[in-house]
Amino acid sequence: MKVFGLAGWSGSGKTTVMVNLLPELIQRGFSVSTVKHAHHKFDIDRPGKDSYEHRRAGASEVMISSINRWALMHELSDNNDLPLTELMEHMSPVDLLIVEGFKWEPHPKIEIHRPSLGKPLLQPDDRNIVAVASDKKLHSLDVPVLPLSNILGIADFIVDAVSLKPSCAE
Repeated sequence: MKVFGLAGWSGSGKTTVMVNLLPELIQRGFSVSTVKHAHHKFDIDRPGKDSYEHRRAGASEVMISSINRWALMHELSDNNDLPLTELMEHMSPVDLLIVEGFKWEPHPKIEIHRPSLGKPLLQPDDRNIVAVASDKKLHSLDVPVLPLSNILGIADFIVDAVSLKPSCAE
């Protein structure tokens, strides 16, 4: 399974790029999954639901299943983020796993950068950032700079960067 990431500061547009990139890659014949890092405490469940009550009662894992999807919630008792490689062990194989966030993990990634946020580029300090996508022209970088609005170009870059071939062609 090939892995490629989208990194950047909060508010830079990583999710917007992701939701526009996914249909393009899938239309090209690739199977794609995603993993997203959240910096804050989050919950996909809510009080009053049976699965929430199972977790509140102490279950280490709770799986919810329906005709349309299933979800597995695993409680982390030590309050530590798991490394991406460990999380990936729980993913089904696909052609490409796109990682949103996990900006300091050692996989190839494009930095999504908007100078208007006033945040510094991550790229100079991260050798795994192989390109920057920005809404403004950037100069003096050691990696390609892609127009943030050019989803086709970003998709082409990722496909080339990880030597991606659709699973039906293998």
